[in-house]
Amino acid sequence: MTSSEESPTRRRRAPMWVFAAIGLGLLFVLGTRAAWFFTIDDAYITFRYSDNFAAGHGPVWNIDEDPVEGFTNFLWMLWHTPFALFGFDLPMVAKLTSFAAGAVALVLLVRYCHQRYGLVSALVAGGAYVVFVPTYFHLTSGLETVAFAALLLRAVVVGLKAINNQPVRVWEPPLLLVLAGMLRPEGVLAALPAFAAWLWVNRRDRTTWAWTAGAAVIGVGYFAWRWSYYGHLFPNTFYVKFGNVDAGRIWVENTVPVLLPLLLCTIALLIRRETRWTGAILCTTVGATYLTYVVSGPTMDYLYRFAYHAFPVLCLAAGLAVGPFRRWWFASGIGAVAVGWVAVTGVQAPDLGVIANYGPDLARAHVPIGKGLAEADVPADLRTVALHDAGATPYYSRWHTIDYIGLNDEPIAHRADPTERVTDARPTVFIVRSIVPAVPASAYHLDVRHATEGYEHVAMIQMRADYYMQVFALPEWADEVRDALTPVVDDAQRTYDPGRYEDTVDRWLDRLRADLPW
Repeated sequence: MTSSEESPTRRRRAPMWVFAAIGLGLLFVLGTRAAWFFTIDDAYITFRYSDNFAAGHGPVWNIDEDPVEGFTNFLWMLWHTPFALFGFDLPMVAKLTSFAAGAVALVLLVRYCHQRYGLVSALVAGGAYVVFVPTYFHLTSGLETVAFAALLLRAVVVGLKAINNQPVRVWEPPLLLVLAGMLRPEGVLAALPAFAAWLWVNRRDRTTWAWTAGAAVIGVGYFAWRWSYYGHLFPNTFYVKFGNVDAGRIWVENTVPVLLPLLLCTIALLIRRETRWTGAILCTTVGATYLTYVVSGPTMDYLYRFAYHAFPVLCLAAGLAVGPFRRWWFASGIGAVAVGWVAVTGVQAPDLGVIANYGPDLARAHVPIGKGLAEADVPADLRTVALHDAGATPYYSRWHTIDYIGLNDEPIAHRADPTERVTDARPTVFIVRSIVPAVPASAYHLDVRHATEGYEHVAMIQMRADYYMQVFALPEWADEVRDALTPVVDDAQRTYDPGRYEDTVDRWLDRLRADLPW
């Protein structure tokens, strides 16, 4: 049928499609705006590596020290390096990049489902994606979460096109597999099912195998370089976190109820003959992605961060699951349950209050401490600090840093005693977290009392209701550190949610209301 022969019914449906797309896009922009101030402290770890790489020191944590791989997103670090070279604000670069990746994921969901089954399918997939509140905090966090999720979704869409005999650019699946592996350590495993489907469909094509061989050479070369440069098979964080199966079980118990309808829709694709192969790819992709977290028990899993890696794939599955139903009202009902469920579970996340206020909390504690240390009148060779939150403070201070949790410290990651590590180093500044104003006796397997013997307590800086930063300095530099920190921290405390430290959604909503133009 030519465009001139298009039926009146189809022409009447066009405005509905346009309005639906505009509505989804508007929700996406508003959600992003509501979470824009959030940046997670861990993101600054990557930014520090990018900054050092841009300065010509290589992707290292401390300059002139053996390299340690304290990040799990090499490609994300590499992406920010040229921006660091030209002095761009890296948190802003990360947010804009994630916004673009998130927008691409939304377009992929809506477009693919609409092409396959029409408007209801597209609305279910896109709707589940935009009503899930954690989407926006992952988008603005500064980490690679949304970029990886969008990349995995694209790999799945390409795999589905292959099994449905739709045209696929021969270079795209191998490229996506390599990029996934460079963006996250588990990326190859997550993208492998879709890649394998494409490879099987095109198994008799020599060009397919040539591109696959090229991808294998690049992947093996990257892995060999990593291993040689950092000296270990896996990133440093692997040795700190991996292997806690009990925590992985708890992760499953916490995650499944949040995503239950989407998971059921994914499994349901295996029932119908016409969607069976689609379901196989989607189920194996979700299973392969989540397997890593089941056996590792991921920490710092705020707002279901690790489950989010496959969240757009689950949204796609929901849209494809309702698509084949001939009765639109039945499909709409199932879709409404799935979309409504994730909308409710998203706003009921137990740590939403903490994360929604994390931006101003970080900006009035960790960030000013880092900026204050950068201004302290301490000689360059004595600018050493030991701390637990290895993110914004090391990034802004540029001081040589001992991360006594071990994420960026090779000896501690490989079971060295944190107390001995810190006391042997004798840093000029020592920072420890406490949940009350008093200095704790221990923290993160560190004997605080022993480690701070001979130090002077120079500041107690409140981040939120149960989070205080206790700052110590060697006596001979205590005045310089105190004088540098005090004005910067005081100004930040007056600027960011002054006087409010409660971890509540209400504080976040009050801040949003204050930003409204009316």
